[in-house]
Amino acid sequence: MSDTPPVTPRPPAEPAPGTRAPLSAIDVLAFVCEIFAIVSLALWGFTMFPFAWNILAGLAAPAIAILVWALFVSPRAVFGVHPFVRAIVELLVYASATVAWWMMGNAWIGLGFGIVAVTVGVIAGRRRIA
Repeated sequence: MSDTPPVTPRPPAEPAPGTRAPLSAIDVLAFVCEIFAIVSLALWGFTMFPFAWNILAGLAAPAIAILVWALFVSPRAVFGVHPFVRAIVELLVYASATVAWWMMGNAWIGLGFGIVAVTVGVIAGRRRIA
């Protein structure tokens, strides 16, 4: 017989009502990736089009990204969607920022951002599912 006592695993403690779990480093990195994507889209809009259109694109591109993020991806999303749909929407926002950097002639920045954003997204997504 074993000398170890039987142990029953307990589920992690839920935060008290009205509070949330403390932020982790992955949460902070995911937020930084989101902000970088939005700033990248604004920069792309303001620099890649002629005057008058650049103002429209510079304001509309990040506004659309923020709207899509708020509707489907944010922690308090308007529509509760399947985690797979959430991951696809998040990936589309990150991919649009990556393509924006490529169109501005900075492929290495776009590639680096894409790798970091997808890695952080996968880690954060696995934490949400588990």
